[in-house]
Amino acid sequence: MRSALAEAEVDEEQAYFTNAVKHFKFAPVTEGRKRRIHKAPNLGEMTACRPWLAAEVRRVNPELIVALGATAGKSLLGSSFRVTEARGTLVSLEPGPDMPLTTETTDHSADRTDRTDRSDRSDRSDRDHHHLLSTVHPSAVLRAKDRDEAYGGLVDDLRIAARFLG
Repeated sequence: MRSALAEAEVDEEQAYFTNAVKHFKFAPVTEGRKRRIHKAPNLGEMTACRPWLAAEVRRVNPELIVALGATAGKSLLGSSFRVTEARGTLVSLEPGPDMPLTTETTDHSADRTDRTDRSDRSDRSDRDHHHLLSTVHPSAVLRAKDRDEAYGGLVDDLRIAARFLG
């Protein structure tokens, strides 16, 4: 993650990192099983952790939230979130304390080139107005068949964040 942030020119010192779900569920690695040693949290576990995540968002009050992976996206936006559909798209979030958060626009139809140009800064003056960018979790890069391509996609997504914050 640190390499991807550096390559995308995101200042790690200006970032706050947290987990959407505050526990880790171990799973035994058995023959025929993926390399994962943990199980993804279920909806109940994500919901149980949501008050802590909401409190962190209120306390940190970030201009931009970067959701790394499906669990973070679902925790922030609800169970219909799909990282494959949302990644690389900068969306504006409606102001308010509620979680899951709601987006003002959810247009995922643009191609990757168009997505990089969505960093309209006109709304950034309102400190209670947040934006969200979704991308893959760094562990997905490690599990990818083509790690270089997956890493490049992660860096491209983080560059969108860097341009928005820049």
